[in-house]
Formats: sequence, structure tokens, C-alpha cells
Amino acid sequence: MYADRTARVSTTVYLIAGLAWAWLSGQPGPAWVASVWFVTVAAVGAGLPGPANQVSLARAYLAAPALVYAMHQDFGLLAVCVALAGLTDLVDGTIARRFVHPSNLGGALDPVVDGVFLGALVVGLAAGGAFPTWLALVVIARYLLPAAGGLVLISLHRRPELRHTVTGQISTSLIIVLVGGICLFRFFGQDASNVVIGAEVVIPLAAIATFVHLAWVARRPVAVAEPG
Repeated sequence: MYADRTARVSTTVYLIAGLAWAWLSGQPGPAWVASVWFVTVAAVGAGLPGPANQVSLARAYLAAPALVYAMHQDFGLLAVCVALAGLTDLVDGTIARRFVHPSNLGGALDPVVDGVFLGALVVGLAAGGAFPTWLALVVIARYLLPAAGGLVLISLHRRPELRHTVTGQISTSLIIVLVGGICLFRFFGQDASNVVIGAEVVIPLAAIATFVHLAWVARRPVAVAEPG
């Protein structure tokens, strides 16, 4: 009952805030497109129990303003979105450990919403010419390929342990810091080329390390195979 109430209250607050942003803030994107996104995320969030999952889901809601501000190069407000997303990424695990035991659902949700937010962010930056397109594809692959791998394991009647790996957490933190740094440099009118170069080196290496670690973890039997 508590979890259901948490989901209802959080979904209502997020949806009202999202729709208000879409229609009343004067944001440059189509309000109806953003509204469809917020309603879709809210429909998913209404079924997610627990405060930690609701905090994690904030990053999915933030994907819409991040995409819009990145495409239109509004780097000040974009930096605020990145900071808020980073804050939720820091506190959702703490909330899960403090109030309830971390769950398999939460372990699956966290990298998914990371991928949604960061994918929207880098696609918007690439569309606006502030980020290399190939590097945006690397960031998308960093989250899409592990998700696809998880689906393959499930299709083979295995139940992978859904949790962040150390390399996954590090790579996500590096992406947030580097992409957020690019936004801040551009907001203050500074040359961000060195930060971009750093991102072009660090992000692919971090993604490769994540893939290798996940492949190693996937080799270990994590559950008894299901019959059939």
C-alpha cells in the first residue's frame, strides 16, 4: 500500500511539473511532443513501487528538456538538467539501501533511465553541432548493447543479476561529468575543444571497459536455468 501511494504521488507530481514545463515555460520545442513523452513515462512510473525507483525515474522525465535545450544550445538550462540528473543518480541507491532493500527491478531500472537521459542529451548536442555524432552513437551503444545482451540472456532462460557493475557506474559518472563540462564551458563562452577531446578518448575507453566487465560477469552462472 505504501509503495502504491508513493508511485501515485510521485507520478502526479512529475506529470504536473512536466506538463507545466511543456506548455507554460516557453521552451522552444513542440509542447504536445513533450507532453506525450511525459504521459508515457508517467504511465510506466505509476506501476513502479518504492521511492528509490521514483527518484531514478526523474532522469527519464528530464530527458525531454535535456533534448530540447541541447538541440537549441541553451547550455545554462541544460547544465541544470544534467546537474539534477546527476543528483538523482547519486541519491537513488542511498534511498534504496536506507528505506528498502535494493531490488532486481531497481537494478534494471537505473541503467535504463541513465541510457534514456544521456542518449537524449548527446543526440540533442550532436543535432545542435556541439558534440561529435560518432561519440553520441558510442554513448547510445554503451547503454543499448548491455540492454540487448540482457534480453538475449533472458531469451536463453537465464536470469542475469540486474545491478550496476563498478565499470558501469564509473562510465556513467564520466559521461555525466564530461558532457556536463562541455555544456558549462559553452555556457560561459569558453573553448570546450579540450573537454571534447578528453571525452573522445575517455568515453569510448570507459564503454569498452564496461562491455568487457559485463561479458565477464555474464560468463558466470547467475541462476539455475528455467525449464523449457
